Amino acid sequence: MNVLLVKANNRPDGISTKMYETFLENVQDAGALNVQTYDVFEEDTPYFGQDFFDALGRLATDGEPTEMDRRVLAAKQKAKDAFSAADLVVFAFPLWNLTIPAKLQTFIDYIAEAGYTFKYSPEGALVPLMPEKKVIFLNARGGVYSAPEMAGMDMALTYMQNIFGGLYGMDIVDEVVIEGHNANPDQAEEIIEAGLKEVAEAASRVAYQKV
Repeated sequence: MNVLLVKANNRPDGISTKMYETFLENVQDAGALNVQTYDVFEEDTPYFGQDFFDALGRLATDGEPTEMDRRVLAAKQKAKDAFSAADLVVFAFPLWNLTIPAKLQTFIDYIAEAGYTFKYSPEGALVPLMPEKKVIFLNARGGVYSAPEMAGMDMALTYMQNIFGGLYGMDIVDEVVIEGHNANPDQAEEIIEAGLKEVAEAASRVAYQKV
């Protein structure tokens, strides 16, 4: 099985960074797995916008590409290649200011392509194109967003679920959420330890291909 592990936190002491490291440690030596990593902060990923559309325009008209054209088109292709090769994609990401990091959003923007990850039916309905792929979410958030009064403010895990499980049709086979360690500092060590144990267990299920 081909596994793509996406790291979306550049804080060395970040909890989702520890989740990424724990997962990788528990799957990287599994002989039946081909594990690749993609660090959204280490990759050269220009933000998605007019530069990308300008590059597409010059490409379509055989115009002379600029350096930015080359950068953004190469970055998009690299993200698509990594995503295409994976049977299972694992995202380790934090909730920052109620949503996902901008660099993770850029990765998603690169692969959110009609005809690739989704399409439209003749009637205009969205049709997912990635039902054969699986996905796991490893999410850290300092508050307790599973509480009913806070759930509506989570636009990180909910967004990932809607994009990958909904728009792309991928099978969400596991989720591990570490939350409340900032809201409850006296319990932080216990919360994080228990969460990382869950991450290790999720990785073990992947290593033994029980997902």
